Formats: sequence, structure tokens, C-alpha cells
Amino acid sequence: METSARVSERHAVVIGGSIAGLLAARVLADHAERVTLVERDRPLAAGEPRAGVPQDRHLHVLLEGGQSALESLLPGVARELEEQGSPRVGIPRDVLQWQGGGWLRRSANTSSYFTGHRPRLERLVRTRVLADPRIELLESTEAVGLEGDTARVRGVLLRRRGSSARRETRALAADLVVDASGRGSKAAAWMATLGAEPPHEDVIDTGLAYATRIYRHRSADDVADCLGYYLVPDGTQPYGGVIMPIEDGRHLVTFSGLRDDQPPVDEDEFEKYARRLPHPVLAEWLAGAEPLSPVYGFRNTANVRRRYDLPGRRPAGFLAVGDALCTFNPIYGQGMSVAAFCAVALRDALAHPRRTPSTRRVQRALLAASTQAWTICAGADKAMPGATGNALGSTAADRLAGWYLQRVQDRSKADPVVGAAFRGVLALDKPLTALFAPAVLRAALFDRVREGPSEPPLAPEDAAPVAP
Repeated sequence: METSARVSERHAVVIGGSIAGLLAARVLADHAERVTLVERDRPLAAGEPRAGVPQDRHLHVLLEGGQSALESLLPGVARELEEQGSPRVGIPRDVLQWQGGGWLRRSANTSSYFTGHRPRLERLVRTRVLADPRIELLESTEAVGLEGDTARVRGVLLRRRGSSARRETRALAADLVVDASGRGSKAAAWMATLGAEPPHEDVIDTGLAYATRIYRHRSADDVADCLGYYLVPDGTQPYGGVIMPIEDGRHLVTFSGLRDDQPPVDEDEFEKYARRLPHPVLAEWLAGAEPLSPVYGFRNTANVRRRYDLPGRRPAGFLAVGDALCTFNPIYGQGMSVAAFCAVALRDALAHPRRTPSTRRVQRALLAASTQAWTICAGADKAMPGATGNALGSTAADRLAGWYLQRVQDRSKADPVVGAAFRGVLALDKPLTALFAPAVLRAALFDRVREGPSEPPLAPEDAAPVAP
């Protein structure tokens, strides 16, 4: 969508009606007369998972950085989330976190995230976006190909879904097609059908799998003075466990493990898996909790980055956003935040006052929006035992950076200044350069590691916030 001179003639199509697609449609509505959102599912009532989001039943968090990005796109959305009951969990005071052999100190919160059930957040975003009359939703409709040639994409091929639908395809012309179809995107194959080059893919796969169940604790006082629990897996021990609140006094409980030792979906075996974790605190919590749902598993957790930004014989008029561009191991909770970052990057690239927003230029901006999240999860997953993929290699600079970041992480558990900087980066609220601020650099290079508590710590009542 090169200039504003032909705005009244423009039609954009977005493939996929999840959070990434909805936010992309919101941005494109300011640059086109008409935006068509193509969604294979039929949007359901609040709280109901969608088949097109296979990890919908599992824990999702909206990180601090994602909150800011979403608020800039849909002002007031944070207030609406709180009004509909989505819990806001602060870090590190509100969460008991075990990592690297010990507990993190619980000083005053320096960041927070929303932990409500994903379907409710998606419904809120959908309601706000579809209130714009310029945006049309085609539900129960799937994209099955692209129209165009190696020079330009000119539309999409669509097919209705459902038992009563006729199965023929129809073409929908478009000046711009945005792929927001998620982790299972078929755009690479569609490109090949046009005679174009599919994108190179960077892949890192730990084989991690996880399983989730909804519980309600029987005691109003719970078993500790916290809102959530997080036992973090790493290169020395592969088991992870999370308990976080969602709406209506319920909690999502998730266990994770690597290939050949995956958490079970059998209901009896699920709770036994808690005993494998490096501390019994989650098993103790479960002993006082009532299950409210079956156990749901998820296995497809590879990190995949599709490099549409690299040179190649690919057509103009096509962009990829969200998980269709860069999908992460969901255990890091980055996906919804990066979807919002992509929409902000798309907005800024299209509105640039001096640069024509060519497809390649905009796609580079979209990839850049996901770079910090990729750096975090790829760096961590490379260190996991048994990781596979074509992006596992490291240079001398990578090894030096890894050495330094490990020193930062070791000191973040008990040093409040280092901890605030480290958490801000993980929350995608601060840039990676925050880890090289003078106070953090000095502590990482010269200070000894102060061990955290050996047992789950109580939160201090008089802690003051610490700025890095």
C-alpha cells in the first residue's frame, strides 16, 4: 500500500481472525477503504476456546510490553480487561518463583501481566475491532491459496467451511494480503504455487510439551501469600510447573517436560507429575484444589521464524504477521505481546512521512518487532538438552553474550536492581540494552552471586519499588 493518494480504492485482506489478524485489520482500516478479515472458525461466546487456536485452553499472559502496545492500538483496553475480571499479577512479589536451584526474593513488583483466559481477551479485541464499519468479517471461511504471480499477490482463494457449504473456491481480489493464520501457516506452499520462493525458516525445537487443567482451590486463603507459582525449567532440570489465576476464582495449572518424558493428559497421572518438579509446593497446592476441567495437552512448541525479509523471488503485496511470521515456544508467554508489536510496527511503517512503505521495507519492520522475543526464547531453548533445528549454531560473540547473560540471570534472583532490569527485558517492556546499564554491568561482572531463599519466601510488607 504505497501511498495515501489511492486510499479510497484500496482493499486489504487479512487471513486469520485471532489477535494478530484483528489488530492488523485495525491498523489497515486507516489505510484502505475496505478490510476483509477471513476467519476459518465461527467466533464463539466469551470463555469458549476456538479450534483454530489449538493452545487456547492453556495459560496465556499479556506481558507488560504487550499491554503498552495493545493500549496504543485500542485505548482503554487494559481497563476493560480489569473490569471483566482478568487478574493482573505483579512480579516478583505476587509469584513464588523457583529457578536455577533456588527461590527468587520477593521484593516490590516492577512489572505485571494479565493472566486471564485467552478467549476472553480475544473476544474483547474482536468486539472493539469489528465495531469499525470499514472491517468486514468472513467467518467459517478458509483461505486455500493466493491469486497473483511472482511479481505481485492480487488476492486470495477462499472456500466456505461446514457440512452444508459448497466446496468450490472463489477468488477475492485485494491490493494487500496479510497472513495472520498462525503457527500452521500454509503461505510458503502458496508462494511456491505462484512460482515464487518460499521463505527460509529458522527452527529451534526442544521437544517441550505441556498439559493444563483448570482448578479451584478449596481454601480462600490458599496455601501461601501469593497469586501464582512458577517453577522454571532450564538446561540442568527439564521439568516446569505454573499455577496462575484466571477469572472467577479459578486457576490454570500447567506442567511441562521434554520429549520422551511429557506430562500426561490422563487425569490421575497429571497430578502425580507434580512430584517430578524440583520442589513439592505445586503438589501441596493441588492437594487442596478441586479440578474443574479435563486435562489438555499441547505438543507443537518449536520456535520457527520465517524470513520473508530476506532477498528472494517473492511477490509484492503480501505480508506475514504474528505467529505466521515468527512463532515461539509458548512456555515463554510472548505470542500475544508480539502480535501487538507487529500491529504497532505495521502502523508506524505505513504512516512513515518520508519512506514509501514497500512490501520488503514493511516486512523488515515486522520482523524487527519480534526480534527481542526471538532472542530470549531462542537463547534459552538452545541450552535445553536434546534441542534440534537449523538455528542452534553459535559464534564466539554468541558464547560471550551467553556467558554474560547467565551472570545477569544468576544475580537477578537476589539483586533488586539486576532483577528489575532482567524482568523488564523478559516482559518485553525494556530493550536488551537495559541489561548493560552501568549498575547492571557492574553487578554482573564484579558482584558475587547472592543466593535466594532455600524455601518459598514470604513477601515483605514494606518493600519499595526498585528502578534499574
